[in-house]
Amino acid sequence: MHKPLLRSGKSFAKHTSRFLHSNSPVNATQITTLPNKIRVATDPTPGYFSSVGLYVDAGSRYETPETSGASHFIDRLAFRSTTKRSAEEMATAMHSMGSQIMASSSRETIMYQSSQFSKATSTALELISETALNPSFLPEEIEEQRDAAYYEVRELHAKPEIILPEVLHAVAYGNRGLGNPILCPENRIGVIDNNILRRTMAAWYKPENMVIAGAGLQHEELVEMVDKYFSSLKASPHSPSVYPSIPTNQRSLPNPQIPVNLLTSSVNPVQKSLSRAASYLFPNTSSDSILDASVPASSSYTGGHKFIHDSKGNFDHLYIGFEGVGIHDEDIYALATIQVLLGGGGSFSAGGPGKGMYSRLYTHILNNFTQIDHCASFHHIYSDSSLFGLFASFVPAASGLRGGNTPSQILPHLVHQLSLLMYKAIPAEELTRAKNQLSSSLIMAVESRSIQVEDLGRQVLVHGRPVLVTEMTDKIALVTAQDITRVATRLFGPQSGNKPTIVCQGHEDVSNWQATFAKYGVSSSS
Repeated sequence: MHKPLLRSGKSFAKHTSRFLHSNSPVNATQITTLPNKIRVATDPTPGYFSSVGLYVDAGSRYETPETSGASHFIDRLAFRSTTKRSAEEMATAMHSMGSQIMASSSRETIMYQSSQFSKATSTALELISETALNPSFLPEEIEEQRDAAYYEVRELHAKPEIILPEVLHAVAYGNRGLGNPILCPENRIGVIDNNILRRTMAAWYKPENMVIAGAGLQHEELVEMVDKYFSSLKASPHSPSVYPSIPTNQRSLPNPQIPVNLLTSSVNPVQKSLSRAASYLFPNTSSDSILDASVPASSSYTGGHKFIHDSKGNFDHLYIGFEGVGIHDEDIYALATIQVLLGGGGSFSAGGPGKGMYSRLYTHILNNFTQIDHCASFHHIYSDSSLFGLFASFVPAASGLRGGNTPSQILPHLVHQLSLLMYKAIPAEELTRAKNQLSSSLIMAVESRSIQVEDLGRQVLVHGRPVLVTEMTDKIALVTAQDITRVATRLFGPQSGNKPTIVCQGHEDVSNWQATFAKYGVSSSS
């Protein structure tokens, strides 16, 4: 049940006086803003199932040291008991719909989503409203989730492919904002309680911070349902007229056209592998100021280096990252193309044309160095920043196995791939292939009804409007080889001022990495 993107018909004349505004092109995405400022968006594309979701501008980046951990447990306690139903009654209602219903938290969004037969949409939205607006947070339910969280954290800390991206974020952003961990540290789990959960939700769950999206149903239907189940929410006094997820310094940008889901990592991020996630938790305090929603969730990229000694692992792991551009930056399309062009994956991945086997990290690294088990590009993108880079998992020299390497021997291969983007022109055929792969992946993704509605909800939450896939592919088609060189130089050129983030786990640390970056003309490492 818990797991860690646009259209409608005629305007709803009967309720015109109750809603602030409503876009109403026929057979197109429609968005209506209710008086309490909650936004409703629909894509009426017909099908056997409909999907509906609530998307909240909240998550671990908004947590302070005193409140961190809240999003993890809010997620985990979703669809438990409410003021109207017991946990058993909630479970019975969900199963009776024959739906797929879940909650998920990430760094910038908490979402509740359901796919069901169209006739059950009203019930699904009712259950979502109950768990989001009126959860019980019973002591025994919280205690049960503590036990699950302890197990979860211990299990995931044994999985480098999941935990090291979290470490990378912490180092890159100085353990605050986007550097807040999604996973709750073990020594903080026991602090969570009903009081801090309710106060956190009161600060975050404001209607102006929410979007409700639907796919496969008519706009008028969903507007009526939202008015029924969410009208009790009151807009905050002096609530902002801009969309909450847009950074203050970018809120004046006209009609931003970059989709939330444009860039995906070659490796699933924690929120894809782990449905309930968050960060630390601090002891209770009587001060309401710790949950002040007006406190900015600022993130300042710092870069840095961290070594985690692990002499028992089968592989050593090396990550290098740089701050990329945020979702509202036009260079996001070139950077998305760069990530696909570098590509990569596992040494035993099945593939062929269209599967990434012709990407640079395959052809230049994985096909030539059998001791490297996994090598891939990644890009974690947010509203005002992103984290872009490469990683490799390889047989360690200290293991005594033939062909083993040290991190210092692997680092030049990764840095060299970045330098080629700046100092050698991208062949036209290779660039076209990367752009085609990126475009096709976006088009295929929205074939899924659940992804379609999530995309819609997140886009309206961040941009204030949906972004058609054709807009995305048109932008991708305009990316040139010169754009690749320019954006690569902007992000990790020697004059960029952008320092690297390096995380190494294994038998030994990477040594004298500054000299390696300088040799290949990459980054301002000093």
